[in-house]
Amino acid sequence: MQLEKLTSKRSIEPRRGYGDACGTAHGLELVGDRWALLVMRELMLGARRFSDLRRDLPGISANVLKQRLDELEGRGLLRKIRLPPPAARDAYEATEWGLEIEPVLQTLGRFAARSPGHDATLPLSPVSLMISFRTMIDPAKAEGFAGRIGVLNGEDSFVVTVRDRTLEVERRPLVGVDATIAGSPEQIAAVVYGGAPAEGLAFGGDEALARRFLTLFTLPPKVETARGAS
Repeated sequence: MQLEKLTSKRSIEPRRGYGDACGTAHGLELVGDRWALLVMRELMLGARRFSDLRRDLPGISANVLKQRLDELEGRGLLRKIRLPPPAARDAYEATEWGLEIEPVLQTLGRFAARSPGHDATLPLSPVSLMISFRTMIDPAKAEGFAGRIGVLNGEDSFVVTVRDRTLEVERRPLVGVDATIAGSPEQIAAVVYGGAPAEGLAFGGDEALARRFLTLFTLPPKVETARGAS
């Protein structure tokens, strides 16, 4: 019992700061805890329930997730809300300030994609896939492309709109789309970024448009390490 009390007390103590006036240092104080940045990532396309976050962050425990949500709420990066009927459940959404972290996620994602050690076969959440689309869209490849593509990842559905070489994503039902693509995030990412055949995906509507959509993205080149260059 005494150990539990001590553990609980330590868990609510404020984290130590870096004692550095640099904004980067304070940014790490805000989102540098383990899992904090990934929790924020999952809120970039709308509110999520606790169970949604647990599902899409399979490596996090319920206790750690609750702690991170409380900390990020206390820092003003997210808020707890009540979903309207028929859901009528508690959920979490990023604040306007919290949403400003997406460019950080995109830049970090492009930076990390250049690493030879990046393992693209690991699990990928639906939101991660959508943010990767917003990050890796290649304006040259998207020249002349216009359409709304519905992407279905299990129970998650998104509408991706590409026009004028730009891309927007909404989490919503697949209504008013030109074509649909269904598959797991890992399957779709393997086709888009790994050159895997698209036969494992299910297409609806204008299949030719959907297949072209899958070609609009380009990963940055891998860095050449000293070992790789020798």
